Amino acid sequence: MATTIPQAPPPTGPRHPAWRLLAAAALGVPFWFLAAIQLPYGYVSDGGYWFVTGDPLVALGCLGLLAWRRRRPLPVALVVAAASAVSVLAAGAVFLALVSVAAHRRPVWTGSVVAVYLVAAQGSMTLYPLRDGPPSPWLALPVCALSAGAAVAVGLAVAARRAEVVSLRERALSAEREQSTRAAHARAEERTRIAREMHDVLAHRISRVALQAGVLDHRGDLTAEENSLLVRSIRDGSHQALEELRDVLGVLRSDPGRPDLPKPSLASVPDLVAEARATGLDADLTSTVAGDPPDPLGRTCYRVVQEGLSNAAKHAPGSRVRVTVDGAPGDGLRVTVRNSAAPAARTAALPRSGYGLLGLTERVTLAGGELRHHPASDGGHLLTARLPWPDPGGKRT
Repeated sequence: MATTIPQAPPPTGPRHPAWRLLAAAALGVPFWFLAAIQLPYGYVSDGGYWFVTGDPLVALGCLGLLAWRRRRPLPVALVVAAASAVSVLAAGAVFLALVSVAAHRRPVWTGSVVAVYLVAAQGSMTLYPLRDGPPSPWLALPVCALSAGAAVAVGLAVAARRAEVVSLRERALSAEREQSTRAAHARAEERTRIAREMHDVLAHRISRVALQAGVLDHRGDLTAEENSLLVRSIRDGSHQALEELRDVLGVLRSDPGRPDLPKPSLASVPDLVAEARATGLDADLTSTVAGDPPDPLGRTCYRVVQEGLSNAAKHAPGSRVRVTVDGAPGDGLRVTVRNSAAPAARTAALPRSGYGLLGLTERVTLAGGELRHHPASDGGHLLTARLPWPDPGGKRT
């Protein structure tokens, strides 16, 4: 099952790294102009060319180094911080370098770069002569520390935002995987439901038709009237199977508001036994049920009897089958289908699906009951089910 990684939302700001470098360059310009207006008159013409040549070139070199800040964040930040001692215009580059280092959430890295920057800042205070003299270290140091703290705060905020985006993507991926798992589980349950409905509705009917067709093929001593009766029974059974198949497919394809198929109940068991007699089974029913069981319980009882009769007809045609149903509220419901050994084979063996008893066991278990099936001592087969039937007082078996 393939799972796609959720894509991040489209960015609202520039993505190309050049915009950050331009922002860093623009951030250093106010510091450079602030230093320029405090220089003595005629300083540049008197030989102070470093301010208009070397200072911008160093700042430009720092900006170039920042292009490698993602691959080598610590070395780049240390070099840029140290270079700020000889370039006022590099202040913006230092700010961006500090942001990048702080975004890695490594205190030792961040502390090292901040320390180098503060030392370099003290050197830059004496780089150019000012008309009013150099600023007081007690004033300059807090200002530099404040700017470094602002850069670190921005870097930590960037790191937190990145972590949040990663967390959201992981949660979206986990939710998509969970949704895919739920969908696969729902599809598996739907396939199981369809298989159960198809087996419950059609297996018994088609087995009966196949057995009757086998009788026609192997019994040459039947009278014309008996042959005609079997043919009519096969025709009726085939039509009923087609109708039931059409009904099942209609329900499976319909919307949830469409009524379901008519549900069999305990009251339908006598008809089921009568149909079994028509296939050649010597079947009889003994029912001593006190009261009317709930619909789900009666439906499960019907399916147990149906499966037992179908198996007897397929694997022991012509055998004697005894169906017993007894129970009462609070005492549970017991269903027994016992068939004798098959007489001499008169028809070809029918193919086995292998899923009838498996599905029936699942159905009985879901109803809170227990299903057992095993060979009987007389060579036949015994199928028993015990189903809970709570009484109004709350007693449950």
